Parts: sequence; C-alpha cells; structure tokens
Amino acid sequence: MIHNSNNIRTAGKPLEEAKKVLVMVHGRGGSARDILSLSEYIQDKDFAFIAPEATGNTWYPHSFLRPVNENEPYLSSALQVLASLRGRLQSDFNFKLPQIYWLGFSQGACLLLEFLARNAAEYGGIFGLSGGLIGPAGTPRTYDGMFDNTPVFLGCSDQDSHVPKERVLESEDIFRKMGANVTTKLYPNFPHTINEDELKIVNLLIAGDQ
Repeated sequence: MIHNSNNIRTAGKPLEEAKKVLVMVHGRGGSARDILSLSEYIQDKDFAFIAPEATGNTWYPHSFLRPVNENEPYLSSALQVLASLRGRLQSDFNFKLPQIYWLGFSQGACLLLEFLARNAAEYGGIFGLSGGLIGPAGTPRTYDGMFDNTPVFLGCSDQDSHVPKERVLESEDIFRKMGANVTTKLYPNFPHTINEDELKIVNLLIAGDQ
C-alpha cells in the first residue's frame, strides 16, 4: 500500500455528532491541512470535514492525461484510500451515502471524480475544482451505476495549464449521462486555483439540499 488510508485530518463537527461529512481531497504538492482550510468557507455548520493525505503529498506521479498504467500502482492505491474512507464513514460513523459530500482540487479533483464515476450512487454533492476524469483522450468511459440526481459542480479555468477544458466538458457529459445534476462553469483566463465564485456555488448547492 503506497498511500496510508489512516493518514487523515479532520475539522468541523466531530464525526460522531455531524449530520453530514465533506471529504476533501488535496492536489499535487498539497496536504490534508491545506485543503481543510477551505472548510472555513463552508457556511453550513452541521458538517464534519475529513481529508486524507497522500504519501509524499502526491496521489500519482504523472499527469492525469497520461495512460492510466503509467500512474500505477499509485493511482490504484489512491482510489483504495477513498474507498476505505467511504467504508469507514458508513460503518464506523453511520453516514448514509446522501450524507456524504466530496470536494477535490486539481489532482484531488481528478482522483475523486474518477473514484465516484467508478462508484456511482446518490451522494450529498460532488465538487470537482480544476479537474476531470482520468486517462488520455479516447479512454472508454464504461462506468456502471447512477448518481440519482446528485448535485455536481465542475469549475475550472477555460485555459488551465493542467486541465484542458475539453476534459472538464467530457466529465460533465459523463456525469450527466449517469444521472447527476451537473453545473459546470469555465472561468475566462483564470489561473489554476480556487476562486470565490466556486465556493459560492458550492455553498448554494449544499444549501439547496436542506
């Protein structure tokens, strides 16, 4: 196991008391502490926040657009971290899937979007910021399962240096075909970062679930 599924940080309400949980997945070179700092911008105070941390602060070594086998075994290990975390939230803390929300940035967004496409269900919400499904152009997207109207937000620059807008739009199409309620926003000439408008949309989608 390359990544340690027990290497996690939490914030917000204790997991034992929270009505909802937001899983937050950091990007390349980031950390659990970094991504958890975004929890301060979430207006709903019923959340617990939990963030796994990659070994060496990187989930997989190469671009998400490279052939999948080039990022193995790191990618499979990273996907297993999210699977393990989801299982623990269900078994140890009794969260139902609609009480589980997901947010990732950059490499973390790519990882969680790929994980959730492979593990579709009705979740509370999915927020992929500056990311898209993993694999080179032309990768078969033969995912099983349906999202049952799960709110999904995909936000990215229209000229992101790491994430082609075409991949964001392809991911939007796949999630929509799998029954998600997708909102996508491409920001003109914006750098590879998270902006206030994206956080506003995340909060609006969370509030719409209440």
